[in-house]
Amino acid sequence: MKLLTCLKQIPDRDTRYEINAAGTGIKTSDLTFEISECDEYSLEESLKLREEHGGEVAILSLGPQRAEKSIRKGLAMGADRAILVRDDEGKVTSPHAVAKVLAEVLKEEEYDLILTGTQSDDWSYAQTGVLLAELLGLPHATIVMEIRADPAQKKVKALREMESGWFQWVELPMPAVLTIQAGISQIRYASLKGIMQAKKKEIRNVELSDLNVDLSSIPEIEVLKVYFPVVEKKAEILQGSTAEVVEQLVEKLKKEAKVL
Repeated sequence: MKLLTCLKQIPDRDTRYEINAAGTGIKTSDLTFEISECDEYSLEESLKLREEHGGEVAILSLGPQRAEKSIRKGLAMGADRAILVRDDEGKVTSPHAVAKVLAEVLKEEEYDLILTGTQSDDWSYAQTGVLLAELLGLPHATIVMEIRADPAQKKVKALREMESGWFQWVELPMPAVLTIQAGISQIRYASLKGIMQAKKKEIRNVELSDLNVDLSSIPEIEVLKVYFPVVEKKAEILQGSTAEVVEQLVEKLKKEAKVL
């Protein structure tokens, strides 16, 4: 099978963030970076499918030069090769623009399945994989929890997570796009051998300016303000009988906390 996984590099989730001087983002100069969680699970699923059916796993990423570090981790986990579309100035931000760039690169690739994360950990749009499928004219399934591929029949079954604890099996013809949910399997660690081999594996750099893609018609997202939420701590003692206290508590959970 020809398997392709899209990876996004994001700031480490455990990092202490600082707002930049413009107030429109976070300072990135002192941050460490990692693979977005859902994307790492999508890579794991690609590697498992290759182990079951044979073939190749390729990585596709869009980002600055520093994204190579996260790509090397994916190669150390077992991917065979990678493509990095260089966007050192961070010009491509909206899901539509990202999907259009990725789709342009994929015109030159052969694949049976394209796997992406359901959403990224930084912006959580959950749109890129779906838009990519649309631009490529491929069937897709979202929030996938399990994959059963049949390369001989050119079909794939995917278990989708639905609302309220429901699940749905769907069958798609290949090639197809699947967006993978986090937590569906155990992500492997890169072995020492894998880390050493990753240093020799190919990362093909593609300049954004070299692609035949016009992004001028796609509105980009303008961030007006980034700020930390105000943390307020307060306590209130509810008075009355047990029944009255319970009634008051339920009312506050519904109308104030809005968790019921």
